[in-house]
Amino acid sequence: MRTPRLAGLGLASMAAVALAVTGCAADSDGTPGASAPVTDTPSASASVGSPDPTAAAALATATAALGTTSFKVTMTSGPGLKLTGLMDAPNGTGTADLTATGPNTEIKVQTLLVGQDLYLKVPGVTKGNTWTHVDVSRLPEGANVGLRPGQIDPANTAKLLTSTTDVQQVDARSYQGTLDLTKAAGVAGVDQTLVKTWGAQAQNVPFTAGLDEQGRLSALTIQLPAVNGQQAQPLEVLYTDYGTKVEAQKPAAAEITEAPASLYSSLGG
Repeated sequence: MRTPRLAGLGLASMAAVALAVTGCAADSDGTPGASAPVTDTPSASASVGSPDPTAAAALATATAALGTTSFKVTMTSGPGLKLTGLMDAPNGTGTADLTATGPNTEIKVQTLLVGQDLYLKVPGVTKGNTWTHVDVSRLPEGANVGLRPGQIDPANTAKLLTSTTDVQQVDARSYQGTLDLTKAAGVAGVDQTLVKTWGAQAQNVPFTAGLDEQGRLSALTIQLPAVNGQQAQPLEVLYTDYGTKVEAQKPAAAEITEAPASLYSSLGG
């Protein structure tokens, strides 16, 4: 059996993840937490009007607050991708479950982050029920597999929004704008290959964002372009359960194996 190729699943190419999993099939033979209400955001469309520095600063402040607390994140892109995770940013710990589904296969990736140590469980790639310890320095750009030291938010929204070309405030708790993803390769899994596939469309990608009643980021929707003629699927990220307790501890030594070279190559390295 050939090792399934996971390039594009570590949040690299969100919009095309189902297509990426289909490619895996060709090459090879949940997290607790009660949901909280989130703000409805307007449908993402190309922004109109002049950039508003005040709106951009307010959205950046709300997003930066993710680094000061714990929270639950739920990320989806059509029927092909779902990630749920619990993050404790101040303590640098988190857990995430990523499921990527295609017409003929499904891949599930469990991720555990404890400080600077990253562990994975990938059926068919990692060994049995053990946690595989990953040398983060060997991971290719964009292969975040859910979590990564120094990037406690799987969507990396705070850094992603540095690629905005404009931001406007829609109402008291909603914002919209466009992203230039040519300036964000490697952020939120947007790798350079995918950006090139999108061409000029990558420079004008609409997004919307919403805040909860306490002014914290609650929702982000990015209308990523279609890939290879496939129907485009928006990337939707919900942030809920602020202040939730996160149980994430280093596995026992007997449950840890070091990642083989094949793991890095399966992630595109």
